[in-house]
Amino acid sequence: MAISIETFFIDPNGEGTLQARIQQMVAQGILAGRFRPGEKLPSSRSMAKHLGVSRITVTLAYTELVADDYLMSRGRSGFYVSDNAPDPPAFPAQRASATTVDWTRAIGQRFSPALGMNKPSNWAEYEYPFIYGQTDPELFDGANWRMCALQALGKRDFSSLTSDYFDGDDPQLIEFIARQTLPRRGILASPDEILVTMGAQNALWLTAQVLLTQRRLAAIEDPCYPALRSILLQSRCQLATVPVDGEGLKLDELPSETDVVFTTPSHQCPTTATMPMSRRQALLGRAKADDFLVVEDDYEFEMAFLKSPSPSLKSLDRDGRVIYVGSFSKSLFPGLRLGYLVGPAPFIREARALRASVLRHAPGHTQRTVSYFLSLGHYDALVRRMARTYHKRRQVLDSALNDIDIKVAGKGAYGGSSVWVEAPHGVDTGVLAKNLQQDGVLIEPGSPFFADQDPPRQFFRLAYSSIPTERIAKGVKLIRKRIDAELAKT
Repeated sequence: MAISIETFFIDPNGEGTLQARIQQMVAQGILAGRFRPGEKLPSSRSMAKHLGVSRITVTLAYTELVADDYLMSRGRSGFYVSDNAPDPPAFPAQRASATTVDWTRAIGQRFSPALGMNKPSNWAEYEYPFIYGQTDPELFDGANWRMCALQALGKRDFSSLTSDYFDGDDPQLIEFIARQTLPRRGILASPDEILVTMGAQNALWLTAQVLLTQRRLAAIEDPCYPALRSILLQSRCQLATVPVDGEGLKLDELPSETDVVFTTPSHQCPTTATMPMSRRQALLGRAKADDFLVVEDDYEFEMAFLKSPSPSLKSLDRDGRVIYVGSFSKSLFPGLRLGYLVGPAPFIREARALRASVLRHAPGHTQRTVSYFLSLGHYDALVRRMARTYHKRRQVLDSALNDIDIKVAGKGAYGGSSVWVEAPHGVDTGVLAKNLQQDGVLIEPGSPFFADQDPPRQFFRLAYSSIPTERIAKGVKLIRKRIDAELAKT
């Protein structure tokens, strides 16, 4: 029996290549029991015409399904559902009925909303995406990344791909971090002082869990990275918010009873202020005098295109009080989810044990791929290319903002990939952001970065990591136009 060609269609919102989506379409029909062993599929020619794709795409999809034993080929006769294809489940999935559980009582601890920051998943479809942290496909070295991923799949690296490290990490990646990455920040560390994490956010969570209790006081910057504030609130520790100025964390407002300080000295998040050497020394002095620890999130240190970055706090630490957080996700791509913690061996030992109990370790193939990408020089070449492009975009952005008289409240001394902007009094940037989406412009309202229940509404962040240089000036003009429209209403 032949399967009707009318039963096949490609979801226009599906993900993956056309070939992969055709494979999924056929495999899902078999797994759902709609296509049964021995039934004939439409020919590759008719299927291609029906779906509006090339015949070779359908042929390759069918060939892969044959290799996976979903289909079988009978010479010139065509393709059929294989006799060995997976059987559909004996009990078809049923839609869950309405729950009778009172979830307002059953949930013991609430974690939502987590960030209060909404970024459209289709951000790349907007013409002027001034949003932070996304990867620019024009800059990323996809070809060499694929080569490194393939190399990590080879027989030589079979163990790194398939092994259960339990609580360990890829020794090749650890060695590169210790010998190449950390020395650039003036940090010397042995393997037992380094832990690979699932991104910087996971590193911050592990640190909070190990260092904090309900009786201990954590101090964070205000404004700050919203996810960090959520992590600390979930830990149920005591929390103090410390304002920042043009030089970062204001030490004179730091409580003397503080146990742990979380700070972003190189690029304060989100204002991008850089903490000068004098204040860094003063912070370490306070840490020793008041006996507290410092967690340094050193994100974006690579993007120093205006002048060389200041030494990391960890490199100045002589008492073992600084826990250092680094990330490859910021400079490679956010979906990588790979970062690292550096600290004294007793701390790393506990963080490693906690990580093992939650997620064991980062995927071996990811670690080995990154290791190759770093060691073969592709990472450094990528960072240099990004820095050159960001520098040019920053110059265009600064000029465009200056031309239309928009106040930059913070733009960092060393570079980075964003600026912190203050709109005129009376402009709610949450409303502004929604209105700008109609113009194809994405900005990030600043209120989620603040701890207040009634946070300032006039700030917003403009990132230039994902917007082409030639679109920046026009995008800024559209922002100014919307700001003027909002002011006209007041």
